Amino acid sequence: MDALKHAIETNGTVLPGNILKVNSFLNHQIDPQLMQQIGQAFADYFQSAGITKILTVEASGIAPAVLTGLAMHLPVVFARKSKSLVVKDDVYSAEVYSYTKNTNNHIYIEKPFLDNTDRVLIIDDFLANGEATKGLIKITEAAGASVSGIGIVIEKTFQPGGTYLRDHGYNVLSLAQIASLDNQQVTFAN
Repeated sequence: MDALKHAIETNGTVLPGNILKVNSFLNHQIDPQLMQQIGQAFADYFQSAGITKILTVEASGIAPAVLTGLAMHLPVVFARKSKSLVVKDDVYSAEVYSYTKNTNNHIYIEKPFLDNTDRVLIIDDFLANGEATKGLIKITEAAGASVSGIGIVIEKTFQPGGTYLRDHGYNVLSLAQIASLDNQQVTFAN
């Protein structure tokens, strides 16, 4: 996706540890026009997959997931990382390791929002080791639902997440694939 690649080249910053900082358009400040293009790209690709719900993790996955939901006319459910006082214990949950934050998070979705009739499209901002996506897959399976596709805004192909998901039979669309962040330089794979 050319607009996304341009945003990464123009506004992305490579940090030590193979981290790509894209907080000027995706992770802190959001570019709504770019998110609309991202949502439409996912909707176009997955339109015939029989999807009934879009699933993501708070917070950075919400913007691309909502714009995908808007384009597909589907509800968006996001896994929370912390329980509020109004949430009961009737939840599906999984533990997820965050590469960029170097912490474990316990994510959850309340049971009424996901059931065994749902065909889920998982949307996330980044795919590196695949931990967030694996956590969402565990939650989906616990609900008896099925994963019909996985949409990733930016994939680091030099890390194992994408290979793992594809080797396990998941239909993964990554809009920007990065082959390397060596020497503080973004090198695209696609």
